[in-house]
Amino acid sequence: MKVVLLKDVKGSGKAGEIIEVKDGYGRNFLIKQGLAKIADAVAINDNKTKKEAQAFHHSEMLKRNKELKDKINGQEITITAKSGAGGKFFGSITNKEIADKLYDLGFDIDKKKIQLESNIKACGKYTVTVRISAEESAKITVNVVV
Repeated sequence: MKVVLLKDVKGSGKAGEIIEVKDGYGRNFLIKQGLAKIADAVAINDNKTKKEAQAFHHSEMLKRNKELKDKINGQEITITAKSGAGGKFFGSITNKEIADKLYDLGFDIDKKKIQLESNIKACGKYTVTVRISAEESAKITVNVVV
């Protein structure tokens, strides 16, 4: 019996796959539990359409992420920090402060996606990585002044 999996089934396959199973397992477990449906022409066509739609949306998302990376890459932001005697900072420059400056420039980036190599506790220029997605990341320059 051929079935289309509606959800991931451990040991059988992932959602959207068309698999061959024994009749009893298919009818008595997979279909009754709502994990699969019989692979008739309509179900196979629906499955094919869903996969094509997912592929299209994934490619569109990759295109948007690449455009965002190209816009952000090479940006320079300036952050003013308070310092005490000897130029030592009170605290350090955080991901949130960098994310706020990027937001002011028109980029809505979550602070968790900004990766600092080390704490920024002195004046100067620092290169910071902004992780846009698993595949795309951009480098920006953070200029810290007093």
